[in-house]
Amino acid sequence: MAVCIKNTTFAADFEISFTLLINMALKIVVLAKQVPDTRNVGKDAMTAEGTVNRAALPAIFNPEDLNALEQALRLKEQNPGSTVGILTMGPPRAGEIIRQGLYRGADTGWLLTDRLFAGADTLATSYALATAIKKIGDVDIVIGGRQAIDGDTAQVGPQVAQKLGLNQVTYVEEVKEVKEVNGVKKVTVKRVIDGGVETVEAPLPVVITVNGSAAPCRPQNAKLVMKYKRATCPMERPAEGTAYDYLYDERPELTLNQWSVADVDGDVNQCGLNGSPTKVKAIKNIVFQAKESKTLTASDADIEGMIKELLEEKIIG
Repeated sequence: MAVCIKNTTFAADFEISFTLLINMALKIVVLAKQVPDTRNVGKDAMTAEGTVNRAALPAIFNPEDLNALEQALRLKEQNPGSTVGILTMGPPRAGEIIRQGLYRGADTGWLLTDRLFAGADTLATSYALATAIKKIGDVDIVIGGRQAIDGDTAQVGPQVAQKLGLNQVTYVEEVKEVKEVNGVKKVTVKRVIDGGVETVEAPLPVVITVNGSAAPCRPQNAKLVMKYKRATCPMERPAEGTAYDYLYDERPELTLNQWSVADVDGDVNQCGLNGSPTKVKAIKNIVFQAKESKTLTASDADIEGMIKELLEEKIIG
């Protein structure tokens, strides 16, 4: 907002112009997921109930959620006073995702952990995340990766937006800025569309999903690692009398927020397996091995023979 003052006290007129800065502090929530490393899928990757056996697989920070975190941290740097929080759902060990966010510059985090959340599909997951965001309150931007590598559905972000009744922008490559126009805060983003890219402006609050082709996340900061390396949710906390147990009374920031279904006022019938209309039928690790090769000509007979073989082997059709 520019303000101009004209002073005629002296013989010569002069003007003084200055800019009145508007407080653009933002409350940003990053949706992040701890996912099984799909490069190491083995025979124990699935439980008898048809859910992913996460204990049998190495766990990593979902790659596209890291891209989303970087965009959130850039917004924080552009808008002094902004905060970034990591929201994740999973078993207690998923608290590692929050710690990794803190190591990179996030300010806080919330872990949704409860047996009633287990086995959730995208519908139940988005319901749980939406109830948590409502509890957090006054969120300006919800940002997450386009999709998780253990599902590849790209449904959770849009479903969260629908459940919260918020605007949404998907397939984002870059969050450029947040500005106030006629009293309305708006975010400007660059997103990928068929045949190119487009620049989109959306009013806050908004849900944004980010592609893996966006800027990679910054590395962990050594000072922040030292500061938060013992940050845990209550279920992970060392037993009383063991090493470092005294830290949690002296440093409240080391206690991560841990919420159950009851804590977010969730409906148990919409959480976990109870709220999941879809179920995983099977998980397989398929390795393609070429046992033989064939050379085909461009003749109609060779092409027809190839199609017939593919149909018979149920590779296509």
